[in-house]
Amino acid sequence: MTRPSVVIVGAGPRGTGLVERIAANAAELYGDRPLDLHLVDPHPPGGGRIWRHDQSPLLWMNSLAEDVTMFTDETVRQEGPVRPGPSLAAWARAVRDGGIRVAPGLAADLAALGPQDFAARRLQSAYLSWVYERSVAALPPRIAVHEHRRTAVRLAGARDGRQQVWLAGCPTPLVADLVVLTLGHLESTPPPEQRALTAFADRHGLTHLPPAFTADSDLTALRPGEPVLVRGFGLAFIDLMVLLTEGRGGTYTTGAGGELTYRPSGREPVLHVGSRRGVPYHSKIGYELPGERPPLPRFFGPAQLDALLARPDGIDFERDIRPLIDKELGFAHYHRLFTAHPERTRVNWPDFEEKYAAADPGSAALQALVGASVPDPADRLDLAALDHPLAGVRYRDAEALQDGLRRYIEADLARRHDPAHSPDLAVFHALLSVYGQLIRIGDRGPWWHGFFSYLASGPPGPRLRQLLALSRAGVVRFLGADTTVTADERRGVFRAESASVPGASVEARALVEARLPEPTVARTRDALLRGLHTEGAASTAAGLLAVAAADGRILDRAGRPHPRRFALGPHTDARSGGAFARPRTNAPAFRQNDATARALLTFLRDRTPPPAGSHPAPPVPAAVRTAPTPEDSHAADQ
Repeated sequence: MTRPSVVIVGAGPRGTGLVERIAANAAELYGDRPLDLHLVDPHPPGGGRIWRHDQSPLLWMNSLAEDVTMFTDETVRQEGPVRPGPSLAAWARAVRDGGIRVAPGLAADLAALGPQDFAARRLQSAYLSWVYERSVAALPPRIAVHEHRRTAVRLAGARDGRQQVWLAGCPTPLVADLVVLTLGHLESTPPPEQRALTAFADRHGLTHLPPAFTADSDLTALRPGEPVLVRGFGLAFIDLMVLLTEGRGGTYTTGAGGELTYRPSGREPVLHVGSRRGVPYHSKIGYELPGERPPLPRFFGPAQLDALLARPDGIDFERDIRPLIDKELGFAHYHRLFTAHPERTRVNWPDFEEKYAAADPGSAALQALVGASVPDPADRLDLAALDHPLAGVRYRDAEALQDGLRRYIEADLARRHDPAHSPDLAVFHALLSVYGQLIRIGDRGPWWHGFFSYLASGPPGPRLRQLLALSRAGVVRFLGADTTVTADERRGVFRAESASVPGASVEARALVEARLPEPTVARTRDALLRGLHTEGAASTAAGLLAVAAADGRILDRAGRPHPRRFALGPHTDARSGGAFARPRTNAPAFRQNDATARALLTFLRDRTPPPAGSHPAPPVPAAVRTAPTPEDSHAADQ
């Protein structure tokens, strides 16, 4: 009998998380039936491309070590069993204590890493590799894992038959009962605007770097001392900043008052950075949330989503969803303010909560309630001001803008590390809650993801302190809000202007787009995904692959889920915040992985008789197998 098989395309963190959930659910749903798991990825399993070991040791994660885990816990709302495992911080401690062995070369990173530190990405790569090996070892003996260090280029097969996955350089395909795409962040062909800028640069001998994963970009064309325009002020910019400063030999010293000073190497370009908001993403919050937490979800939870999804006229994000998000974030903010800082309010929490619940989102009644109950405007949540901090702000010249932005960043750093502003952390938890709920609705436009990243997924505080030092040293210059870049054919340069300093401009011979490519299936460079879209897989208006919210099955343009094809990750309209997550947050990615793993195993079980004379397998303990059996060929196909 042909052995059942599943092909997982993409062996990075998302594919690894799926393997972990298959291992956790196999005893209950699949017994001791045989199964071949094929993992296809040209990069090593665990970290994949983005989290591979082979990148600069200067690049950090933007999450604290104690806030990173690949394992479920009792907060995750899933049907499958919880299989506890260590966070990145606990794993590093176990390695230092000798309980876990890793490859040599990480001793310095491990010795310096505490729970409240930001790990180097290469250390996260080692953690993910260990999670992968542990997950493979936890599979039942008759499930074999085959690694294929190749690129999948085509997927074919009838809806009611086995699927064929073609790999680059292989004359015959992998044949599978089921296929799961866990592709992670992908490259895409540039849109028309970017292609026009690249063509302009080619005509005039300039440099244009379109959106890309910064660690993969060739930065050698950015020459020492020359101005470089940078469009984008998020995490991709932070990576660029690090690689072009410390990465070129610059160093920091700390003064007696704790202020950083940058010592240039002389090899740095001058980075002129701007964006729509004109400011960097907010710093990571540097304290815990003691005491009572906001009871979330409150105004944007399953009941509200059920009502929205039942509407016969469909859902409009601005009309139906955003007001509920605003009210949910406001509830978290004021719950924390009233319960942790009651001296800054005029009424008691139960009275305020009752009236807050009765008021419509954004209504005059709600504004009046907040104004009467919270005397200091600085304690009131103003989402519009948060989203557009430089709206209407004008500076007399570029130097005044530099001073103003440095004061803004200093104030942000102080606030994000001061528990007196703990309502900010409550809003962060509400953002996570909202993100988890939005998975059921799918892609609803770019605003939410950008707003979430800006408030909740910013850089470590030390990176913003480095940014301040670079600004004082003149290595980084701020452009301001609503930055625009034009190509001047007559002068043969790029020109940047912003609304923050009317009439001012900066010219340069290099332009860097500091952001990831848009995850669009129509323009993706991934041949397999592009072929699926061409052959009828549905996509959203923003270009994300449409999948069933329940289990990740790929939808066609008639809305029918494919019985044998699944997809998880940022290229889908059910994208979650990341493949790994903070512990105890009911992480959407973990819920999705569990649902998809159970769907895979159930499908195969119903079509695969148990081996002759076998008995239902008893539940297995959380302990993992440490050695493969002959049927478990955990070998790379090079």
